[in-house]
Amino acid sequence: IKSTAAEDVNVTFEDQQKINKFARNTNRMSELKDEIEAKKKSLQNLEDASDDLMMCEDDAMLIPYQIGDVFISHSQEETQEMLEAGKEALQDEIKALEGRVSSIQEVLGDLKVQLYAKFGNNINLEADES
Repeated sequence: IKSTAAEDVNVTFEDQQKINKFARNTNRMSELKDEIEAKKKSLQNLEDASDDLMMCEDDAMLIPYQIGDVFISHSQEETQEMLEAGKEALQDEIKALEGRVSSIQEVLGDLKVQLYAKFGNNINLEADES
């Protein structure tokens, strides 16, 4: 007795739309996670710079601070304030991106339930961990 590996399940236009939406959201989530990682690295760099600045003995020394393509010298206190403002801005951006990732995860969760309910083992919606 030979059993068929995959049952024949009709893929409707609506199903295809859900599958496409799942794929788009999965790609978008991956892009957002990469963006979060990049911002976390930038945040770490600002924290390191801030720590290094605190160890600086000479309060009168001017610190070069990069703004775009130019370096502008500021007092240690001004530079510290600029670093703090930069860190706060990055933390806010990271929080916003993480919020977007979690709302995409909810959408993906709903789509998974709907698609697995219809297609069962005939569809694979798990991300490749490579």
